[in-house]
Amino acid sequence: MEPAEALDRIGYLLERGREPSYRVKAFRTAADTVRSLDRTELEERARTSRLRELPGIGEKTERVIQQALAGEKPTYLERLEGSMPDPETGPGAEIRAALRGDCHTHSDWSDGGSPIPVMADAARQLGHEYMVLTDHSPRLTIANGLSPERLREQLAIVADLNEQMAPFRILTGIEVDILDDGALDQEPELLASLDVVVASVHSKLRMDGKEMTRRMVAAVANPHMDILGHCTGRIVVGRGRPESDFDAEMVFAAAERFDKAVEINSRPERLDPPKRLLALAVEVGCRFSVDTDAHAPGQLEWQPFGCDRAAECEVPIDRIVNTMDVDGLLAWTASHAPS
Repeated sequence: MEPAEALDRIGYLLERGREPSYRVKAFRTAADTVRSLDRTELEERARTSRLRELPGIGEKTERVIQQALAGEKPTYLERLEGSMPDPETGPGAEIRAALRGDCHTHSDWSDGGSPIPVMADAARQLGHEYMVLTDHSPRLTIANGLSPERLREQLAIVADLNEQMAPFRILTGIEVDILDDGALDQEPELLASLDVVVASVHSKLRMDGKEMTRRMVAAVANPHMDILGHCTGRIVVGRGRPESDFDAEMVFAAAERFDKAVEINSRPERLDPPKRLLALAVEVGCRFSVDTDAHAPGQLEWQPFGCDRAAECEVPIDRIVNTMDVDGLLAWTASHAPS
């Protein structure tokens, strides 16, 4: 493995592990520095202990470069690669093998850290047939949500990228805010033009339970909505955040009635819904979408977390919408449109 390749891979795995962005940037910067040198100069600097004279090279990155130059797998890289569940051996392995794509991803157009082509290429490298691009809607200003004008601009860019990346597909989408009254935070005609719409609650998470139930049911009943994102809004790491209060049975019954999917959010700090609610959604007869909610390329590897939870709660594979191919998924979302 070449030194720059090792440094890039470490940056990717640090993103996967939700490490601070400054740490990711340090390894990416070091990779760029290494790429700017020819192999002879790099080896000479390593031999004479002058690597740290280069911009962006510190103790950890120096060690990675030295080990890679010696033909060894860097120990730091080896440790990071062992920090994720094996998608081929875990309880959710059968589900992961059946997935064709990821229906909830973000780019640097909203609060993601990487450009659309980088996210799409990472999804393709994982064996996905498609990735749904779901940057945030206007109201979520803290996440640089997309105005109608910016979303239209993004759609044109995605169309061009799809010509370049075929047969892989970037499906157009949005993670649209569910407003206080259950309306969706984007122009209806724009929502109608998208391939997949994920709708999530991001504000007033402590709303009264009856009001929250009405809010979520109204969103699920909206013909432009396809997938209910991270339904409880909980956070399970650090100081955490409690689940929103709502009648889960009523919300899931609405999802089943209107043939919408409940997202199994694979982000390690969310793992939403909790297993008791996931089991309830299975019992009610809901469809599901196992998604990463990825904000960086490495995070696209989080699907095994959701797959393991799905398997543990006995989610039927034929009810997981992203086991469908592109045509099947688009036929399902199109079925929600007003007649």
